[in-house]
Amino acid sequence: MTEVRWGILGAAKFAREQMAPAIHAARQSRLAVLATSDPAKAAPFQAMDGALRVVDSYEAVLADPDVDAVYIPLPNSLHVEWTRKALEAGKHVLCEKPIAMQADEIDGLIALRNQSGLVAAEAYMIVHHPQWQQVRDWVQGGAIGDLRRVNATFTYDNSGDPVNIRNAVKTGGGSLPDIGVYTLGCTRYVSGQEPDAVLFADIRRENGVEVRAEALVQFDGFTLTSLTSMRMLRYQSVTFQGTDGVIEVPVPFNPLGYGDAEVRLMRKSGPMEMCRYPGVNQYVRQVEAFGAAVRGEAEYPCPLEFSQGTQALIDMIWAAER
Repeated sequence: MTEVRWGILGAAKFAREQMAPAIHAARQSRLAVLATSDPAKAAPFQAMDGALRVVDSYEAVLADPDVDAVYIPLPNSLHVEWTRKALEAGKHVLCEKPIAMQADEIDGLIALRNQSGLVAAEAYMIVHHPQWQQVRDWVQGGAIGDLRRVNATFTYDNSGDPVNIRNAVKTGGGSLPDIGVYTLGCTRYVSGQEPDAVLFADIRRENGVEVRAEALVQFDGFTLTSLTSMRMLRYQSVTFQGTDGVIEVPVPFNPLGYGDAEVRLMRKSGPMEMCRYPGVNQYVRQVEAFGAAVRGEAEYPCPLEFSQGTQALIDMIWAAER
């Protein structure tokens, strides 16, 4: 296989704005089929490529012999079901985060992945961005001494959009499933550690949906303070503090959209070190990494086991609330 032929299940806004363009831009990748019964929603995708075929059901994509891999941008509550169906149909799968609503739901997906030999992964794009690879190298290489504290914040306000799937229980809404994967997952990725305990959890709900979550998490040697909210000013930032230095990530999760990617390293002595990454598209890099894994050229950097670890921490925070 030289080219991965993609199908997308549904004409979601995020697929239209980010992932479909990324598939088009990625090397050795082509968007072949889109599943939607709404011609108006299909039109922007077809404008990217007039050869794009549109079908009216998800099942038609899974049955298509000219589709190698599927991208799933469906509501959170449908991720496990359609990931399973796609694997059973013989397709490689890249599913939007969170790939499951509980950690134990991922066990069956891992088993299916292993049994089929297919690539199945969560679309956790930040690990493909060089700014996070640099931060991980700094922390694990001892650039800031012993890590003592991580402060991670990701907030936005969608209170004016009550029909948004993130504001509904039945579609798996909430700030932790939507953006907690970033504040929690980036800490696990950079440190290479798993949490020991959730010391504190303050969760606010509206109509049963978790709209704000602040948690204090104990790791071996350091603590993480995570704040996510769907009812606060748009803001994101992550700081890693150690015994000998500090790393700041001012645009950790949405570079190109929120601001320019850069990371700053400040130590006890010497000048501040800064790395900038203008124009890097983490979604394109994600698609290319997935394609390399499909072709057997490299291991995928974010396996299901990593995603399961982040979901397990979200489960711990919900348990601490109770």
